[in-house]
Amino acid sequence: MPVKKPTEGFLLSINSFIKKDLGVVLLSTLKWLLIAALIGAIVGSASALFLVTLNWATNYRESHLWIISFLPVAGFLIGLAYHYWGKDVVKGNNLLIEELQSPKKVIPLIMAPLIFAGTIITHLFGGSAGREGTAVQIGGAFADQFTKLFKLKPRDRKIILICGISAGFASVFGTPLAGAIFGLEVFVVGSLVYTAILPSFLTAIIADYACKVWGVGHTHYSIGIVPQMDAINLLLSLGAGIVFGLVARSFSALNHGFSNLFSKIKYPPLRPVFGGMILIVIIYFLGTTRYIGLGIPVISETFTQQEPYYTFAIKLFLTALTLGCGFKGGEVTPLFFIGATLGSFLSVFIPLPIGLLAGIGFVAVFSGAANTPLACIFMGVELFGVASGMYIALACVAAYLFSGHTGIYRSQAIGSPKHLLLKRHQFLR
Repeated sequence: MPVKKPTEGFLLSINSFIKKDLGVVLLSTLKWLLIAALIGAIVGSASALFLVTLNWATNYRESHLWIISFLPVAGFLIGLAYHYWGKDVVKGNNLLIEELQSPKKVIPLIMAPLIFAGTIITHLFGGSAGREGTAVQIGGAFADQFTKLFKLKPRDRKIILICGISAGFASVFGTPLAGAIFGLEVFVVGSLVYTAILPSFLTAIIADYACKVWGVGHTHYSIGIVPQMDAINLLLSLGAGIVFGLVARSFSALNHGFSNLFSKIKYPPLRPVFGGMILIVIIYFLGTTRYIGLGIPVISETFTQQEPYYTFAIKLFLTALTLGCGFKGGEVTPLFFIGATLGSFLSVFIPLPIGLLAGIGFVAVFSGAANTPLACIFMGVELFGVASGMYIALACVAAYLFSGHTGIYRSQAIGSPKHLLLKRHQFLR
């Protein structure tokens, strides 16, 4: 029996790949490029409109501070809208995560206008919230409509939802790489969905580009000096990451605590009414609006000046109260605020540049609270440059580990425990 030469086996393998696998890969790539272009263009444009409207709401509030006195009324309107029209989508980001884990039915499109309007109203009247949750829900709701349009199979529907999440995150922050990883990483702790990696990156990049085509920019931050890498500096960033992780855990616990407390009010529209009253009293006694809304001006100043010890704690409390009582918006930008101001303050004790500590805290608290360390590392590099990458990576991983099996998204499943000594739970607490 003749023996095949090694080169013959290699050529047969190449020939088989060209005839079978290459065609399948090319068709799949073209299919997802088309879908990514559609989703990216729609979600990126929606994010652009959202950012412009949000900027208007913030400017109007700061020029007409009397409007804050109507925060309970605004909360009642949001509560009514969700009680009568949005019961199926009131879970927000958690609904998207649940559908990714166990697909049941297409996300109702009404999620997009409800979260859009709810977030704008929250910011206009003085709530402390972010924007990521809004963009992600808009992205997921729009993207999932293609499930029916293209009659996609269940496995493709998961990819569609991941694309929508990636597109929303990438376009609202101007970080396409972080957005793509966030969509792959967010719904199962300790696991990535590699089957969706190409569609996720394609959609995130296109959505970010679409947002910028409309002329909508994003805030730029600079951490300034990055010290030479050595053992001491790396250990210091690791220690800072532990602190950021504990703070992230505190935020998640307080957020869930307020949600459980206000759930005792049986008529949901009244929950943000009482929460709004408490917020008005606190804002009045604070005598400033620097802790409400997104807090972008405060975040920007943390890179050059030291913040007081209480700044991060006030923002943490106000945001947990705002979202816990039923106002709408995201958690991420407030987490940026909390991390950056805490990092700025920690420069009193940690001998690292204030800008670097603010930048590390900016992404590390988010890493611990959302359980998405890889997305946060990519975000840190995209926002602050590769020079600070090692410090950011260590802090994000430490924050992720020390935040425990908890997080801002209750529906996250645990694919693998953060540490072998930690008890494994099916879902976050």
